Formats: sequence, C-alpha cells, structure tokens
Amino acid sequence: MTKLSPRVRAGYALGGITSGTYGTVPGLILMPFLTDYLGVAAGLAGLIVFAPKAWDFILNPVAGRISDRSKHPTDRRRPFIIRAGALLAIVFVIIFVGPTHPPLVAGLWVLAISLASATVYAFFQVPFLSMAAEITDDYSERTRLTTWRVAVFSIAILVSGAAAPMLVEAGGGIAGYRLMAIVMGVLILTGAIGLWLGTRGVSLTRDEQASGKLVEQLAIVLKDRDTRGLIVCFVLQAVAIGMVLSGVVYVSKHVVNDPSASTFAFACFVLPAVIFAPLWQRVGVRLGKKRGFTIATFLLSVGLVALVVSRTGNTALMLAAAAIVGVGYAGAQIFPLAMMPDVAAEDAKRSGVNRIGMISGLWSGFELLGLALGPALLGIILAIGGYAEASGAAVQQSDAAKWAIVIGVSLVPAVLCFVSLVPLSRYRLDAQLREASSGE
Repeated sequence: MTKLSPRVRAGYALGGITSGTYGTVPGLILMPFLTDYLGVAAGLAGLIVFAPKAWDFILNPVAGRISDRSKHPTDRRRPFIIRAGALLAIVFVIIFVGPTHPPLVAGLWVLAISLASATVYAFFQVPFLSMAAEITDDYSERTRLTTWRVAVFSIAILVSGAAAPMLVEAGGGIAGYRLMAIVMGVLILTGAIGLWLGTRGVSLTRDEQASGKLVEQLAIVLKDRDTRGLIVCFVLQAVAIGMVLSGVVYVSKHVVNDPSASTFAFACFVLPAVIFAPLWQRVGVRLGKKRGFTIATFLLSVGLVALVVSRTGNTALMLAAAAIVGVGYAGAQIFPLAMMPDVAAEDAKRSGVNRIGMISGLWSGFELLGLALGPALLGIILAIGGYAEASGAAVQQSDAAKWAIVIGVSLVPAVLCFVSLVPLSRYRLDAQLREASSGE
C-alpha cells in the first residue's frame, strides 16, 4: 500500500485554495455586481449566475473522460491542473474588466466569460479530484489526503469569503470589483502552482487505459450499486447544505433581527472543518469511512434540527446550533470525498478500464446540481410561507413567513440528511476495502 509523505499531502491540499476561492467568491459577489453596478435585471442576473453551474453539470464528466485519455507516462492529471489553474486565474479577472454599459451588453459579457471560466475550472477540479484515486492505493491514506484537503479548502473559503467583499468596498464601485478579481486571481493561481509542485514526482498506482464511448461508460458506472448509492446520498446532502447556506441571511435578518449574525453563523459552519478534521480522520481510520460518514451525517442532522431554536430570536442559540451543524458537516465532507476515490479506483481495478476522471466529473457535477437545487427548494418553501419581497425598504415578515424561513434551513434539510442515510446503508465497498486493508 502506498503511503504519502507530508509534503505530498500538503501539496495536494493546496489545490483546495483554488477550488475554495473559485467556489466561494462568485456566489458572494457576482449577483450584486450584476444588479447594483451593471444595472442587469435581477431575474436575468439570477440566470447568469446559475448558467455556469448547469453547464458544469454537463461538462464535468466530459472533462474527466478527456483527462482519463491522457497519454502522459507519469503525470496523467497534473498537466491539466497547472494549465487550467493558470488560465482560470486569468479568465476570472476578465469577468470584471469587460464593458459596464449598456446593461444587456455588460450582462452578456459576464455570462460568456463566466461560462468560459466554468469550462476551465472543470479541467482543474475534475483532475484534482481524480488524483486521490491514483497517487495512493491505501484505504486509510485517502482519508488522510482528503482531511488535509478539506482543512485547506475551508480556510480558503473563510479567507476569500471575508476578503472579497472587503476589497470591493475598499476599492469602491467597479474599481473595487477589479481589485478584488486580481487578488482572488492570485489566490487561484497560488493554489494551482502549490498543487502542481507539491505532487511532483509522485508515482501513479493505477495504469489502466480509457476506452469506450462516454455515454456507454456513464451507463455502466451508474448501474453500480455502490457508486449510485454514494452519489444519491451526497446529492441529498448537497441540496440540504445549499438550503442552509442560502437561508442563513434570511434567518439573521428576519428571525433573529441581527444581520451581522450571518457572518458569525458562516464562521461557525466552516471553522469546525478545520478544527475537527483531525478528529474525523482518526474516526475514519479506526471505524471506517462508512461508519464515520454515518456518524457525521447523524450529527449534521441533529444540528439542523437544533437550528429550530433560531425561531426564538436568540442569536447565541442559533450560533450554538450552527456550530453543531459545522462539526457534522466537516465529517460529511471528508468521508464521501475519501470514498469517491475508493469507488473510482476499485472500478478501474475490476473493469481494467480507466473511468476515474469520468466518475470524479460525474460526482462533482451532481454536487453542483444539488447545491443549485437547494436555494430553489428554499425559495419554494418561502413562497408557501408567504414571504414578502422587498425593493429597497425593509418589510416586516409575517409569523408564517418566519416559520417558513426556519423550517427551510432546519427541518427540511435535516429530513434530507436523514433520508441520505438510506442509500448510504446500502454501500458495501467500504467493508470490503477495510477487510482487504487489514489483511495486508
């Protein structure tokens, strides 16, 4: 079994700077940039922000399949990572340096370049995920590798999520957005270079070659019980997390009447991924990834149910519940991301065909779909509760609307997480790999 050095683990984890920054910043600042500075109508702005996510859902398996077919003798994925990472940094900056008027032209510019950046990102993110299945064949080592990655990813979310709005404010107007884009572009490039250098010289543990047509290979993969069950479980949880992340602002503003509480809630949600990552790693090594994932999901679900206390209007209680959610979420990120390489590597071993990149792309595409569906489901719940929209002036929400907000960020996501335990319970590969690992 292949053990990795701390240098390689750290180098691989640095890729989380790129994915954490790019995955966070557009969601925070792109809508305000479109509506408040370019004058794009809110409805059109929403479509512009959603379009790249929909495109990535389609593109990611294709990007993975292309990287599967790489003929590089030793570095199947790394050439994609450095080229796409460098190009992504440039394209991200270009989003914010285009025309600012008229609104239609400015909006179309952002749409076109955002689709281009999403395309480039697919060729970074999917090979990045795929590497975990190829640079080690050790069951526990993949948990360690993922733990380091999730910790760095979470730090990148905190840093970029806090810095991006501050830079926009410091620069003022369009100039502020361009300053922010340059700084975030540097972070994106730094992560890609760190990943490329840190994993230099690492030998691949898999040498299968890709073959067959994409659609046929996708059908074969989705027929596999373990792959299908793990994807369904993760998508259900992605929908739940998407609801929570998009709803915390509503809770802070309309339920606890403290808009600043959303920042602290976000920190309570993300920080445990850094603090408790080593603990979850030990749980995974001792009990196995499936059991660790089950425990983390249960804790995540309990924390989500506890978020109902936010209806009391008590900020401290809300933050305490958010911290419980964060602890569970840390494990619910580490374990599936460590299990996906197991599935991909075992598929290659069993079939003799390299579908690792395609499986990684399928995984990340469904994750994006789940995260995009979360806000949509929350919107439906708010509409049912009679949430009153505002245009500038503050609107006092009804008691029913407040309950809809709370239910949309607590009970419904909790139910989705509890339900996700059903497909997870049918996952059998973990027990097989643990038994094989202990016997060696």
